[in-house]
Amino acid sequence: MELLFIRHGQGEHTLQLPTSLHTFNPGLTPEGMKQAKLLRKQFLLVDDDLLLVSPLKRTLQTAKIWSEGIHCTKMVTPFVSPRIFPPKPTSKTLPCDEIMSLEDIKREYPSYILDEELPLSLWTNGLNTVSENEFYHLADSFLNWCAEQNKKRIYIVSHDGTMASYRQYITGELLSRDDFPKETGWFKLSY
Repeated sequence: MELLFIRHGQGEHTLQLPTSLHTFNPGLTPEGMKQAKLLRKQFLLVDDDLLLVSPLKRTLQTAKIWSEGIHCTKMVTPFVSPRIFPPKPTSKTLPCDEIMSLEDIKREYPSYILDEELPLSLWTNGLNTVSENEFYHLADSFLNWCAEQNKKRIYIVSHDGTMASYRQYITGELLSRDDFPKETGWFKLSY
């Protein structure tokens, strides 16, 4: 199985650092929307693909723009929500990384499937500040679930810290923030 992790397009929360990090649920900038459209040329989605998306506006917008007109399965999951990397036990989630409510996602993205079988705490808190051990447990659950989907390729629209966390966990490489992808940057992992 191939997992293709793709970072969302440029978000509004990156324009006036550090103040903009306190914006709740920022969307894409006009540049981020252009970047999302360019994904159509780089990664040709087909109806049989599975597209997993983090439950934040900027990732959902990226996925929506990229997958427009493609009837692939689109699922929102907190298993790929923002994650602080490297993890810091005393960190708190910034407003820009707070997860959208299930009700808001259902209203704004009605064609997306939500995995409501997951614990409400994961939908509320996500991965951002969970301990490294808890992340490993959640990552195992997520990767096993992905394998059960019997898909050749699964696309995942997520965040730089989340991508680094999964990449480090799967490959065993020691990564740093220097390994973060740029907007709509990606990496592929075989699992």
